[in-house]
Amino acid sequence: MQLTREEKEMLEGRHGNAVKKSMEILVALGEIYGAKRLIPVKTVQISGVSYDNLGDAGLEFLAEMAKDGKVRVPTTLNPAGMDLENWKVLGIPEDFAKKQKMVIDAFAKMGVTTTCTCTPYLVGNRPDVGSHIAWGESSAVTFANSVLGARTNKEGGPSTIAAALTGLTPEYGLHLDENRKPRVLVEVNSELDGIVDFGALGKVVGEATRGKIPLLKGIVHAAEDEMKALSASIVTYNGAPLFHVEGITPERVDEPDEKILVAKSDIEKAISEMNDGVDDVDFVFIGCPHCSIDELKKISELLGGKRAGKEFWIGVARPIKEESDRLGYTKIIEAAGAKFACDTCHVVAPLKGRFKAIATNSAKGVYYGRNKNGFKTYFGTLKECIGMAVK
Repeated sequence: MQLTREEKEMLEGRHGNAVKKSMEILVALGEIYGAKRLIPVKTVQISGVSYDNLGDAGLEFLAEMAKDGKVRVPTTLNPAGMDLENWKVLGIPEDFAKKQKMVIDAFAKMGVTTTCTCTPYLVGNRPDVGSHIAWGESSAVTFANSVLGARTNKEGGPSTIAAALTGLTPEYGLHLDENRKPRVLVEVNSELDGIVDFGALGKVVGEATRGKIPLLKGIVHAAEDEMKALSASIVTYNGAPLFHVEGITPERVDEPDEKILVAKSDIEKAISEMNDGVDDVDFVFIGCPHCSIDELKKISELLGGKRAGKEFWIGVARPIKEESDRLGYTKIIEAAGAKFACDTCHVVAPLKGRFKAIATNSAKGVYYGRNKNGFKTYFGTLKECIGMAVK
């Protein structure tokens, strides 16, 4: 790799130990993938924040980096393993909470904005078309690449920290024009109605394309929350962290020769496959990825005057929850017995063994509910999930 004078000085340790370690990570990564140089990034989103995933070894690494490391670009965090303020209400053990707070303190010491969310684009970390960034969380990476037209590879925890402390990332993969071209055309011959259909479509496309970048054709309209659901699902089910939708996503691309057809029956089959046939659940989770303010408005409307009889969490970034407070949605939702799970989600919280069956409108939530926590799953619309909560 060709390094500038300043980058060589960083690698030699002249800018501190944390920067030196960061440069070692980035240079090694660049050499593995054949990058010719490092490029500056506009923003970073760090993955690997939950103590449930990090453990003591990860915490030790963060503490070492925080001794002299300071971020050089705006940086946010992926969800933590608990709501940082109301963890007791959500039943998180005190020993876990202590370690999770140490993780967040280390990031804060580095100058990271400790807003923990998988939807940084909803809380100010929203890069422009063509911006080079270094993001880690898979659904956020896919949304940034596809919907926003920014450029990022799916980074790991150490490489996002390294990018934050140096403001740099290796130029390879999805940072390069030639690697962003679609390789397969997906003709969608089905009407899509809401988040469940878009999540199911993501499962179908991800499993069919297996890492090839698709161009989706036939989608007439998609709201941002639906694109959020599609981004989360397509990458979860083995798809590439970039897709194009004709007439909707910002990058203009040519049609590839390879073609796949998706019919209504394919969408229905995917929905069926994400349901385990349960007619009752003990846990309801909405907000994977984290809810937008529009989703909270819909939840408040559906919950008004009802009472949840099941453990019911709503995953959301804290700034969005604060907006919900101002608009009056929070009062209605909490009066119905639902709990806000700010800063966290059921994917990264220590929930294994606490519940048997989960209801969610998230295709990604189904995947991790099953594979990480062993939950039976009910996959349905927001209205249907709330119906399970108040059943």
